[in-house]
Amino acid sequence: MITRKLGIDLGTTNTLVFVPGKGLVINEPTVVALSKPSNAVMAVGLEAKEMVGRTPGDIVTYRPLKDGVIAEYYITKTMLQYFISKAIGRFNIFKPEVVISVAAGITSTEKRAVMNAAREAGAKEVYLVKEPLLAALGANIPINSSSGNMIINLGGGTTETAVISLGGIVTWASRRMAGNHFDYAITDYIKKKYALAIGEMTAENIKIEIGSALTNSGKLTMQIRGRDLITGLPKDLTINSNEIVEAINPHLDDIVDSVRAVFNETPPELVADIMEKGIIISGGTAQLRNINEFFRRNLGVAAYVAEDPFYCVAKGTSVILEHLDVYKRTLLSKL
Repeated sequence: MITRKLGIDLGTTNTLVFVPGKGLVINEPTVVALSKPSNAVMAVGLEAKEMVGRTPGDIVTYRPLKDGVIAEYYITKTMLQYFISKAIGRFNIFKPEVVISVAAGITSTEKRAVMNAAREAGAKEVYLVKEPLLAALGANIPINSSSGNMIINLGGGTTETAVISLGGIVTWASRRMAGNHFDYAITDYIKKKYALAIGEMTAENIKIEIGSALTNSGKLTMQIRGRDLITGLPKDLTINSNEIVEAINPHLDDIVDSVRAVFNETPPELVADIMEKGIIISGGTAQLRNINEFFRRNLGVAAYVAEDPFYCVAKGTSVILEHLDVYKRTLLSKL
């Protein structure tokens, strides 16, 4: 099968690639490993992530996107080249049309960087669509309806909040605060409270295994290992989910403030619609325990986690690709 269209959810933490007729073909970490000093690519994606925190001095792992935007242009281009080639097949002579997700708050310079990187990586045409719109499409929200819908897309590098009506974004906020920042907060909390140094992968595993947005009497526990900062020796430690709530709570409060700011700018008629229907939460970080109840308590509005929240943006690119000619005239021109 000749692949001429691709949808790419270019995330800070993970990159997902969708191909019409095949579905999701790639779901790999947004990580690249380079050898020094030649800058030769050693590994991309899952293989590169397994090297994080374990490399010798002549191998460096990079996350080429920071807070939802390109931080390392050459590495991002190399990574896109790898993913596009893997998705379309090595012997496909046709360059594909590519739909890529971008943060709602992307600047024109950042936008150009994504488009140029994708074209240099092998794309024929590149269409950028804002993440909240893709997430809404992937969550089966009727974005062309005159009724207002609010979506909060909690990713790895950014949290995007948007009110959508009549096929466009009415009000929005993009906060460079999301899942990766929770990992840093957990690392910092354990370092300060227990004088224990843990790695990036360990912090992420803690968040996934016992992380929660709210404290609970039936708290979960997990045993972790790290380096004692006092003795310098290995050490075991048991932590619980309520401690993780304490660690990430300031960041969650920051996200709630950005959602309140969106409500403050939203027309009253649309606010009434949202009150009636509730808020939809998407993105990988939407899988954090009790996140919907956290928003309900802090905002006074019902909140629901979308079905398969991790895949919402990727699913949204599939909707765009299936009706590309229509969206070229409408949604894609609104960037």
